[in-house]
Order: sequence, then C-alpha cells, then structure tokens
Amino acid sequence: MGSALDAVVAFFFKYPLRMFARGDVVIAPVVPLLAVAVAAAIAVPLVAFLYSRVRTLRPVDRIVLGALRASAVLLVLGCLLRPGLVIASAVPQRNVLAVLIDDSRSMRVRDVGDTTRLRATQRVFDDTSALTKKLGERFALRRFRFASHASPLANAASLTASGTQSDLASALDDVREELAGMPLAGIVLVSDGADNGNSVYEDALLAMRARRVPVYTVGVGSERFERDLAIERVNAPTRALAGATMLIEADVRVRGIGKDAATVVAEADGRVVATEVVRAPEKGDIAHVRLRVPPMPPGTYRLGVRARPLANEIVVENNEWQAGLEVRPGPDRVLYVEGEPRPEFAFLRRAVAGDSGIQVVGLMRSAENKFLRLGVKDSLDLLGGFPTTREELFQYRALVLGSIEASFFTAEQLRMISDFVNKRGGGLLVLGGRASLSEGGFADTPLSDVLPITLARAQINEEGPALSVKVRPTRAGEAMAALQLGATTSASKQRWDSLPALTSVNRSGTLRAGATMLLAGTVEGGRADVPVLAWQRYGRGMSAVLAVQDAWRWKMDFRMAVDDDTHQTFFRQLVRWLVDDVPEPMEITATPARVAPGESVTLRAHVADRFHVDVNDAAVTALVTSPTGTMTTVPLEWSLREDGSYTGAFVATDSGRYSIAATSKRGGGRDTVQSVSTTLLVDEHGADMAQAELRVPLLTRIANETGGRYYPLANVGELADDAIYTESGVTVREAKDLWDMPAVFLLLALLLGAEWGYRRWRGLA
Repeated sequence: MGSALDAVVAFFFKYPLRMFARGDVVIAPVVPLLAVAVAAAIAVPLVAFLYSRVRTLRPVDRIVLGALRASAVLLVLGCLLRPGLVIASAVPQRNVLAVLIDDSRSMRVRDVGDTTRLRATQRVFDDTSALTKKLGERFALRRFRFASHASPLANAASLTASGTQSDLASALDDVREELAGMPLAGIVLVSDGADNGNSVYEDALLAMRARRVPVYTVGVGSERFERDLAIERVNAPTRALAGATMLIEADVRVRGIGKDAATVVAEADGRVVATEVVRAPEKGDIAHVRLRVPPMPPGTYRLGVRARPLANEIVVENNEWQAGLEVRPGPDRVLYVEGEPRPEFAFLRRAVAGDSGIQVVGLMRSAENKFLRLGVKDSLDLLGGFPTTREELFQYRALVLGSIEASFFTAEQLRMISDFVNKRGGGLLVLGGRASLSEGGFADTPLSDVLPITLARAQINEEGPALSVKVRPTRAGEAMAALQLGATTSASKQRWDSLPALTSVNRSGTLRAGATMLLAGTVEGGRADVPVLAWQRYGRGMSAVLAVQDAWRWKMDFRMAVDDDTHQTFFRQLVRWLVDDVPEPMEITATPARVAPGESVTLRAHVADRFHVDVNDAAVTALVTSPTGTMTTVPLEWSLREDGSYTGAFVATDSGRYSIAATSKRGGGRDTVQSVSTTLLVDEHGADMAQAELRVPLLTRIANETGGRYYPLANVGELADDAIYTESGVTVREAKDLWDMPAVFLLLALLLGAEWGYRRWRGLA
C-alpha cells in the first residue's frame, strides 16, 4: 500500500510523499513577490468585471465561469512564485551507514516463504546483493550483529542466530556510541522486533533524535502464526516458604487447534508437578491457565511452565517458560498483638500451630501493663510489651495487629511499625475489631498511610452498627494462592459460597490508589459491598486489612462440620502470604534471568544492615560456580545511583544451572559479614522466542520517532533511494522545482476544460 501511494504521489507531484515529509517547501519568485501580488489583485477583479459586462449570461453563469477563469489565472501567477522543495541529502562516499542485523534465535523461525528469517536476511544483505551494492556506492557501510548487545559483523554470511536475548534499544545505543566520531547518516535495523531486553526505548530514541540520526527498520517474518501455542506471560513466585501450595498463573496464546485441547504442565527440575488442559478461547487468542503446585521441600528448583507442542507447529521454542525458585525452610516468626482477650487470638494461633514454617509469637494485653506472652524465645522476650527498638521489632517477618487502640503505642513505636513495612519490607495485617482502624484512633498517625484503606476520624471505641457481611473473593482474590480453599478453582468458589456470614464494626474507608480488594462483603439490606480484605505495596513491604471481627465463626458456627478445616486453611495461607516476599538485609539478583552460553550476566546486590539501613561502604564479592564446577570471583562495585546497590558482571560460558554466593563485609567485626545466594539458568532455548512473531508496531515506532521509515523485507529495495535524504552526517541541501509538477499542468487543463465544458453545456460556446 505504501509503495503504491508513493508511486501515485510521485506521478502527480514529481517526488514521493516521504521526500515532502523530510524537506521544506519554499518559494523563489522569478519576479518580485510584490509584482505577483499586484498582478493577482488586478487579475481577479478584472475577470469579474469582464464577465459582468456580458449581458447574455445569467448571474450563476457569471459566477461559475468567473471563478474557473480566475482560478486558472491565479494558478499561472502561482508558478511565477517558483515553489520548490529544499531537502538535505548525504554527500556520496562521505558518510557512514550502519547496518544492524538481529542475530537472536528468533531469526531461525522458518516463516519467510520456504526459508528462515536468517537466510532471507542474508540473501538481501549479502555483499553481492543489489541492495548492498547500491548502498555501497553512496555510503561507507558498517555492519553490526546484535542480540543483547551490538558487535561488529564482517559479513551477513557469518550470522548464526544464536543469541537468547534481543535488546533493540541497547543495540542502537551501542552502534551510536561506536560511531560517535564518524559522520553517521543513518542506521538500518533489520529485525523481527522480538524484543525482551531491559533497556528503555525512550532514552535510546531521544539520543537518536538529538543527533538527527534516522533509523530505517526492516521487518522480517510473519506477523501472525496460524497454528501456535505460546507462553505469553507467567506470574509465579521466585521464592516460597516450605509447605506452601503455590499458584502459577499463565497466559497461553492458542491458535489453530479448533475444538481440540492442549496440555500445559508445570515442572520442577523436569518433574511434572501440575497439569491443566487448555482450549481455544471463544474470543481472542489468549487463554488463562492456573496451575497449583503442591508444597515442595526446601531447596532451589528449576521451575518451568510448558505447553506440549502441537503437530506441525511452526515455533515450539515459545512453548516454554523457566525461572529459578527458592524454597526456604523457615520457621518465619510473626508477632501478633491483641489488646483484649477475644476468640480470634486463640483461633489464629491454633490455625498455624501445626505449620513448621510459621511461628506466631502472641502478645495479648490481659490488664494494664500486663501481657500474656506465647511462643517467646525466653523469659525476657517482650517482657515490657510491644518492642521498643527497631532491632527487636525487625527480627520478625510479619506483624498482625488485632483490636488494639493507637494510644497503646508511643509515637516512636508507630513510626517503627511504618518503617517495619516501608524499610524493613515486612508484612502487616490489621484485623477488624472495636478498637482497631478508625475506631482505634489510627487516623492521622504514621500508620494511616501504610494501610490500603483510608481511615476516618472517630472516637476510640466508638462502634458503628454491626454489619452482617457475606464474604466472597473478588476477581483478584480468585487468582491468589492464599485464598484458595479447595483443590480446584471451582471447589474453592463453592467453599466460599457455603461459608456463613461474618460481622464488621469498623467504618470501611475507600481503597487507596494502587490498593487491591481481595475479599468483598455483601451487606444485608441491599447496601453497597464493603472491603473485607484489601492490600497494597508500601515501600519494600506490604500491608493488608481484614476488616471483620469474627472469622473464627468459620470454625465454630453451627453450620460448620466438626472436622472442617476452612478456618485453619484460610489463616495459615494468609499468614504465609504475609511473609512470602519479605526481603533479607542482603539480596542478590542476576539479570537477565535466562541467558545463553557466551552472554553477559549482570549481578546486582542490595546491602543493608540489621536495621535495614542501606550500606554504601561494604566490600561485596560474588562467587559464581558454573555447572562444570568452575568457580569465578566477581567483585561488585557500589552504584552511585542508588544507596546500598552494588553491581558486577560475568560471562556465562556453560549450559546449566549456575550457583551464585555473594558476601558483604564491613570493617573487621563478624556481625558485619552477610552472605546470600541465588541461581541462574543458562540454556540455548532463547527467551526472545516467547514473542517470536514480527512486531510491526514496535519497528514502526522506532522508525517514526527518529525520522526513518519502516520497510517489510519484500520492499527493502526502496531503502537505497530513501537513505540518501538525511540531515545527519555530511550533507548538502538542494532545491527541487515544484512549479513544473504534472499536477500543476493537469489542474490548469482541468480548469480550462471545465470552463469550456460548462459553456457547451449551457449553449454559450
């Protein structure tokens, strides 16, 4: 369509539309501009006067014939202005044109006729091809290959399509920096657009615009696979507490299977741990799959989600997703504070009592300045009540506040709780009750901003009317592992529907921006639903509110069977959810999470002290152990951009699982030494295959935002004629006449012909 439009525009206006977009239309009058204006000012009234003298014409005839004749005269006078197109063009053989070719595994897909994307690209950009010869006559060509980064390329024949990551933004930056001292006329980017890099496009494109370097993108491949299964997105935990059931959500693209079913499995170290059947959705291509992974022993696993291949499937590499999973042994300590004896204190602790991964330490106020302490380490632990120092509070991974008023805490303790979530990264759960939330006077305290719902000012212990609420999960709640009460999604939904109603005495505020409601309560009497369980991220941690006061009824209600374990399951999973993502003082990550042998890996460590204050003066090193047992020490340097952040890099040489152990040292004391470990998967599968279809919108965006143009591979021959017109590098500006365009003469003939035709039609000729 674009080529046809260009041909039409060039026929009528001498030059293709893209030249008008890049050039400036100017005028260079052959006579003084004032003379042309005077002539026009005289000619139009003169034509009108002459036609007004012809008495045989009706008024409408005078208007039509006068307008046609005046337009023809103005068109001729306009030619005297000598309009032209001024456009910059590269001086032949004085500029560099970079050719940047995708060398990732997605280029192995066989969807360009009967050959692969790589082979089709090699034919077009081979040294002996017509396009290369034509470009070589006008530019000094510099070739590059890219996957995660760009590197020089001798010739197209040496491409191997072996990279597992496509980072277009990083590749553009690499080429721009490599050719910074040369007159760069433009960059030709040849790719399928299957990008999975971490770089920011806006920064790369802004740098290109600043230098006025156009990027000409060439798309290779098919925009749509007619028969394909692909793992589009996976939401899975990267770490978990031993004994927890994990829920994996996956979006699977399903095409071309008709009414047949496909199988999606979850694997841990190659062993199938969950299986689901998926069918083509009624609308669209994306099917949503939930896989329940049973509890796993402590250790590090290679977690994968895989769609079993179809017969005659074009691409099978995008059927798989993999990542590392760390299952820690526990137990994780949780502090539960209650202001008065009430059933929830006993029932919550009883629900998690049999869980070896969780230890709930109970602190209940039994009288003024007297406390019942359960699960403490020794006789001095929590002797004075709630912790008074950060060191004492930050040893816990989560905090549960029951029905206890804000005045119970000092101002410093309230700030400590806020910092416990924000800086320590702990989990906070506030339970409903007559002395909690707004009724407990927590509005306008440091804790109010931490919570996912707004709090209203209220008198302490000022109870509102008790509301009976029938609890049900929201759409977000249905997708949470912590709220699964059955072995399947349907069984869990049925269990929620059968539970008795609970009561709430707290004024429920609105959700904060960014907060999510997981459980909603249907209020009797037709009133609007109220939030029962809501949560939000706050700093490094998270907070949640369970705004009911008698969840124990899910155990003790007369309608519940004696052996029903709903209450235990709910609170055990809820408390586990609080501690799942709580960070350690020191953490390390490897990016990208999946690479191929020979690619660079960046290690990033975050180091804080025992009070979770970022540390910038530590000596941090990482010991990397390859699958073959080779050990490499990688020093990590402090990053000036972020407190407590240290980075380093190494090259993964072997396929398999790498073990990475990082150590941080400060001074000479033993208490300043920290260590942490993680794993890295190195394989040949290629993460860029997850979205291997040609991404025309991305390539078009890159071209448009830099002043370039997008070409399908079949139309890339037009590139040689377009690339010469650029404002980058060594250029010369030339003016091209527009007054002699075929459109001008055709319009003049049309005006005169219309005048003659009108005369004949009206019998005036």
